[in-house]
Amino acid sequence: MTARVILGFGLAFLYLPLLVVMGYSFNASRLVTVWTGFSTQWYFELFADRQIMRAAGISFIVAFVSASVATVLGMAAGYALARFGPFRGRAIFAGLLAMPLVMPEVITGLALLLLFVAAQSAMPWLPGRGVGTLIIAHASLTMAYVAVIVQARVAGMARDYEEAAADLGAKPAAVFLYVTLPLIAPALVAGWLLAFVLSLDDLVIASFTSGPQSTTLPMVVFSSVRLGVSPKINALATILILVTFAMLVVAGLLSRRRSK
Repeated sequence: MTARVILGFGLAFLYLPLLVVMGYSFNASRLVTVWTGFSTQWYFELFADRQIMRAAGISFIVAFVSASVATVLGMAAGYALARFGPFRGRAIFAGLLAMPLVMPEVITGLALLLLFVAAQSAMPWLPGRGVGTLIIAHASLTMAYVAVIVQARVAGMARDYEEAAADLGAKPAAVFLYVTLPLIAPALVAGWLLAFVLSLDDLVIASFTSGPQSTTLPMVVFSSVRLGVSPKINALATILILVTFAMLVVAGLLSRRRSK
C-alpha cells in the first residue's frame, strides 16, 4: 500500500502540472490563472499566429531530418562498439561519442557556433546559420543517444540467426540487411523517437546555431513567456503533449506487433 501511495504522489508530481496546463488551455480568460469559462478561442488564435506556425514548421523539419541522420550515424557507431571488439582508438572513439551526453549544452552550442563561423570564414560560399546548421548541430548531439541504445541492443542480442544465415551462404551485407537490421529495429525506432523529441525540445544549442530566419518553436515560446504566459502557449503545450502521447502509443503498438 505504501508503495502505491508513493507511486501515486510521484505520478501526480510529474503529470498534474501537465493536466493543469491542458485544462487552462480551454480557459476563456486571458489571465492564465483565472478560470472564467470554457472556450477554444486560443486554439484558433494559435493557428492564426504566423510566427508560431512558422517556428513549429521549422522545428518539426529539423527534428525529423536530424533524427533520421542521427539514427543512421548512431546505428553505425553503436554497432561498431558492440561487434567489432577491441580496435585501435576504441577508447577514444567511445569517449568522444559519449561526450555529448555529459557536456553542458552551453559549451556544445558555443563550440558549434565557433565551428560554423570558422567554416564560413574559410569557405565564404557556404550558407550562413540556418536550418542546415540546426540539423547538423542536433544530429551531432542526438546520435550519441542513439548509439547508446543500439549498442545495448546489439550487445545483448544472440548471434544465432546471423550465424545461421551466414552458414546458409548469405553475404555479410545480406545478413545485416535481412537479419540484423530487423532484430535491432525496435532500438532504432526508440532511438529515432528520442532524437526527435530532444531536437524538438532543444533551446540552448538552437539559440547558438540558428539564424534570424530559422527561429525554432522553443525559442519563440521562451521569448514569449519572458513577457508573460499567454493562453496560446497553453494551447500549444496541449497539442505537443498530445502529439508526444500519440507517438508513444504508435511506438508501443509497433513494438508489441513486432514481439508477436
